[in-house]
Amino acid sequence: MKNNDSALNKNTKDNKPNKAGGMPSVTSTFKQLVQSKRVKSNIKNLLRVNKAGGFDCPGCAWGDSREGMLHFCENGAKAIAWESTEQTVGPAFFKKFSVKKLKKQSDYWLEYQGRITHPMRYSKTSGHYEEISWHDAFQLIADKLNSLTSPNEVEFYTSGRASNEASYLYQLFGRCFGTNNFPDCSNMCHEASGIALSQSVGVGKGTVVLDDFYVADAIFVFGQNPGTNHPRMMNALRKAVKGGCKIVTVNNLREVALEKFASPQSPMELLTSKSVDISHLYLMPKLGGDMAFIRGIAKTIFERYPNSISADFIQTHTQGFEDYAREVKQTPWVNIVEQSGIDQAQIMQAANVFAHSKRVITTWAMGLTQHKHSVATIREISNIHLLTGQLGQAGAGLCPVRGHSNVQGNRTMGINEKPNKGMLDKFSQFFDHAMPQESGHNVFSALKALDNKESKVLIALGGNLAAAAPDTKFTHQAISNAELNVQISTKLNRTHLLVEDDALILPCLGRTEVDEQSAGKQNITVEDTFSMVHASAGNTPPISAMCMSETAIVANIAFSTLGNKPVNWLELASDYDGIRDLIANTIDGFANFNEKLSQPGGFHLANSAAELQWNTANRRANFSNATLPLSLFSDETEALLQEKKVPIFTLQTMRSHDQYNTTIYGMDDRYRGVKGDREVLFMHPKDGKKLGLQDMDSINITSIWEDKQERKLVGFTVHFYDIPRGNVAGYYPELNPLVAFDSVGCESFTPTSKSVPVVIEKATEHAIPVSQK
Repeated sequence: MKNNDSALNKNTKDNKPNKAGGMPSVTSTFKQLVQSKRVKSNIKNLLRVNKAGGFDCPGCAWGDSREGMLHFCENGAKAIAWESTEQTVGPAFFKKFSVKKLKKQSDYWLEYQGRITHPMRYSKTSGHYEEISWHDAFQLIADKLNSLTSPNEVEFYTSGRASNEASYLYQLFGRCFGTNNFPDCSNMCHEASGIALSQSVGVGKGTVVLDDFYVADAIFVFGQNPGTNHPRMMNALRKAVKGGCKIVTVNNLREVALEKFASPQSPMELLTSKSVDISHLYLMPKLGGDMAFIRGIAKTIFERYPNSISADFIQTHTQGFEDYAREVKQTPWVNIVEQSGIDQAQIMQAANVFAHSKRVITTWAMGLTQHKHSVATIREISNIHLLTGQLGQAGAGLCPVRGHSNVQGNRTMGINEKPNKGMLDKFSQFFDHAMPQESGHNVFSALKALDNKESKVLIALGGNLAAAAPDTKFTHQAISNAELNVQISTKLNRTHLLVEDDALILPCLGRTEVDEQSAGKQNITVEDTFSMVHASAGNTPPISAMCMSETAIVANIAFSTLGNKPVNWLELASDYDGIRDLIANTIDGFANFNEKLSQPGGFHLANSAAELQWNTANRRANFSNATLPLSLFSDETEALLQEKKVPIFTLQTMRSHDQYNTTIYGMDDRYRGVKGDREVLFMHPKDGKKLGLQDMDSINITSIWEDKQERKLVGFTVHFYDIPRGNVAGYYPELNPLVAFDSVGCESFTPTSKSVPVVIEKATEHAIPVSQK
């Protein structure tokens, strides 16, 4: 389905590279090191990152390879340089800049001011943050928490970068305080993956390890751009291709990394024009069309390749096959083609690859998870693996690719607003302390509770909730409503500025820095997307003597609030081995935790589904027989769309190449040919011309939702791009104001940031971009 329209804009055609990786990645890496002003120490950091005895990259959760000398990528280098910088933000900075002035700055400007060096408290009188001692900060939090009417009036938010040790203490403290309010970044990205996989195969994690990629016959890549979001994955795909594996890419935009990749670790590819062709097939469905496409693969298998159906696997391990088979057979091809946006012949071509491959991995990211019907879509992926028995063998299985480096570990440690009864019972018995049983708040319900002032306190262990959550106006006001806003952070960000009453910024160590407690230098641990758990230890001196580790900060808050109950919090903070002993006794799979860390590369947490053991209610792997959705949107919104007399487009938000999650490293998007601008909208040239637009015209974008509130952005620039007709795309957080807060996925409550109905119009000459307002 490649678009050969010659009208693709000159900017994109001329500036977009014809391959990813190679020398430009190396050049970009060293540019970031220079900007950090710590070139020598960061070169040492790059030599230690993702290696035994070193530290885990603060970027993505991709697993560590045992091959090669260098185990970092371009965006990993950006993350390290962003964290390990000479620039600092201390009391003098906050004395110069009021919160009101800081609010006028861009997110990029805020984070690039440098590392926060001292604990700070917001003064309502002066409008500035002012220095506070650690003791007084901890006591302030404790006094506020202990004055609450209910433990459920506090929200314990967590970022995916927090270590296992910090996350474990955090959830233990929150539950001992009396709440299961643990909203975390998973709620906004892979929540649908966890729910769908738990329902279908009994475990909410991927079933493969990194080595499986090297023996797979086919890898289906859905809804992700690894060249930007997890570049180390490109080396795995490259190695797989060179070993004869066929990569089938199913992605809404044409991304250069999934077409051609030159590994910076290959001298020939680095220094010449050589590269590896990655995708055997590159298919571009409409936004939200993935479920129909997968259904088409299943229908083709039933109709053309029945011999690839594993009757033994189905009979031995599954339930619901008959209902699923009936639903597939009753789904008309015309519906599949219309909803997917891919013609039947191409669907059959993809099905042929799947059916004739003995070992298939399917991998996906947020292109699948941020839709209304994401859970059903991911279960549809599970269906075709159950249908063909593509589980429980080397080179085959399911692989959600997580974002931040320990987002999966946070959930393993108990950061979950809906904990299972077995875990709570084990905690209650071991700590001799009754744990709360009722479900707590996810991000959606936490922000709702802050908005209506049912919740009074927000404590965030990392992250930038203000930029990550949708519907910016609503989110910002909800956070501002907190009577106390506590942010444990390395850098200044937007969430620090959303304060009307009282707030604290507590500076913590980064991954690259030495964490020395009274018992000596400490290791932390993380879990990658393949369920490998390994140690991480920084080697750079802390940016400030006033920075504390996340683990120590959490322990001090807990001690100040609860005293030495049910554990000696400060003793645990002095030696993390003690925390790991608690984990070993209360979290499944972590027996002999401290001893296992001595293994090179760490250890693997067993995955029951990979072992063909199904931890579902019926102890079987379950087929889903969901019908294809009639619409991407709610019935009320769909009715509004039908009333419109203008073209309606479906918008997705995404990252640029100079970005990781909410952190913006620069204003360029090298692989998409955009330079110096983030307020852009990618659109098919024929759609643009139908609206009377020229490439690089200024446009206004208005979203449509059933509450009929106006959500509008003005002064964006249109870029013609290879994207399906009727679909448009741009960057978050800039486009977050268009995503209605109540537009969430069924069951997952994940924002539908990949399916936003919008109207586009040419802007007047006087339109003012959002960033200049």
